[in-house]
Amino acid sequence: MRILLTGSSGWLGRFLAPLLRANGHVVAGLDIAPGADTDILGSVADRALVDRVFAERGIEAVIHGGALHKPDIARYPAQAFVDVNVTGTLNLLEAAARAGHNRFVFTSTTSLMISQAIRDEAGDAAVWLDEDSGPLEPRNIYGVTKLAAEQLCRLAWLNDGLGCVVLRTSRFFPEEDDTHRALSGENMKANELLHRRLTVEDAARAHLLALEKAPEIGFDVFIVSAPTPFSRSECSELKIDAPAVIARHFPDAEQLYRMKNWELPRGIGRVYDAALAERRLGFRCETGFAEVLDALRAGRPLPFAHDPAYISPKEDAATA
Repeated sequence: MRILLTGSSGWLGRFLAPLLRANGHVVAGLDIAPGADTDILGSVADRALVDRVFAERGIEAVIHGGALHKPDIARYPAQAFVDVNVTGTLNLLEAAARAGHNRFVFTSTTSLMISQAIRDEAGDAAVWLDEDSGPLEPRNIYGVTKLAAEQLCRLAWLNDGLGCVVLRTSRFFPEEDDTHRALSGENMKANELLHRRLTVEDAARAHLLALEKAPEIGFDVFIVSAPTPFSRSECSELKIDAPAVIARHFPDAEQLYRMKNWELPRGIGRVYDAALAERRLGFRCETGFAEVLDALRAGRPLPFAHDPAYISPKEDAATA
């Protein structure tokens, strides 16, 4: 198929575009910043550009990964988030519907599920988050606009029969966390694979499978995250003594961590449950916390990307 991939210069795009081509697809990459997999420079908020790309490239399906993200809140006004994340998504959905498409994959985020109360982790137990969790009360303009875009996807299925799969991905960025620096970046990423992270390679694989399954699924929303070893029954203990819970599942984790001068999380405040994606989409991440421990035991490189110097391509282009 001829696939329009938005956000093709971004972190996900640089892994997803080659994967699509390796599976026989022709990729038209659209991004506001140059990149190896970007051949169309521009914004999804530009309706005329979107229409021209569909007409000239014979687009048959869309994977919409382009967006303004949470760190962009410090750099862009709220209107820019509405323009890109909401209007841009609508532009693509309407163009896809007019073209008679039957598959559209939208990259969303688990961030929109995190209210201020959940972020503050004030409760006495970890919050178990799945696709039925709610009410959804995003705490910032990023979450609000991504939730609105999800609802536009739902309407495109209801009104136009456009098969739309929404992937609420957990964290897979390579850079340091923009708010928490208590632990080293690698240590934090390893910890997060227990409950709120996946690798970028797994994120790309999820998008490829969603593209294949969209006509069959119709419309659905899936959390995509490394499979957690925990169960709901452990939420209270996770909040007050996470190392004890981790030790039940991974008896040598503390020893392996000690060899790296790493720390296990003392408490865990939220857990993403990706079981629905496994049941309905047939997708399960290949890399999780167990694979991190396997790498530590064998002295192999860590199975996830960590790049403290990573800069978003659009910001890099703006400062060049």
